[in-house]
Amino acid sequence: MTTHSIQVEDLHKSYRDLRVLRGVTFEVAPGTVLAFLGSNGAGKTTVIRILATLLKADAGVTRVNGYDVATQAADVRASISLTGQFTAVDDILTGRENLQLVARLRHLDDPGTSVDDLLRRFALTDAADRRAGTYSGGMRRRLDLAMSLIGNPPVIFLDEPTTGLDPQGRLEVWQAIKDLAGQGTTVLLTTQHLGEAEYLADRIAILHEGRILVHGTLAELRQLLPPATVEYVEKQPTLEDVFLALVGDSTAPQEER
Repeated sequence: MTTHSIQVEDLHKSYRDLRVLRGVTFEVAPGTVLAFLGSNGAGKTTVIRILATLLKADAGVTRVNGYDVATQAADVRASISLTGQFTAVDDILTGRENLQLVARLRHLDDPGTSVDDLLRRFALTDAADRRAGTYSGGMRRRLDLAMSLIGNPPVIFLDEPTTGLDPQGRLEVWQAIKDLAGQGTTVLLTTQHLGEAEYLADRIAILHEGRILVHGTLAELRQLLPPATVEYVEKQPTLEDVFLALVGDSTAPQEER
């Protein structure tokens, strides 16, 4: 057991004259969801790519699941899964076949049991034998997350996982990520959506121009600003409230018929 699933100390990365990371330091405890917030170009994806062994850092110390990223890359890769902004789903294969393919690549002893379990966990059992190309955006992303969990990696990197999803699809993915963390998986999530970070994250780090400005819980970050003045206002429904009221919330429990 390690004290922290992810440890980053004084991380630097430049592309020629462009300094992308300028001394990034943070830690993530096991079973925690850390949301990395930042605008385009802040360095969020660069941090993910370095931790996932896809990019070499210029300086700094990085550890994932107790393994040094620079010297124990194979052990790091065996401990993680990475889901990018675009799904890695094969549209020609069925949902089940996509999962079976990853299970074979991971050399699982009993892939059938693992595949069935993931289909059930991500509410894809009924669509398991349909081609993935017929899935909705939310279903495709849920399948992508399920594929990431083949082999039960203790650490998962999610790089803007709800990009391009409609409100229903986004809520489906949010619930799936909540379930992952509830089962002890460590999640490092990058996002530009403040509401996504508020809903999902145990801790939040704000990255700006290659540096972490603040890192803490939502409550701790709120304390950085003066207390809000309490006023009576009539709360109006948001556009998302209206949308979900009209089309239905697919994440809500369904009544038995």
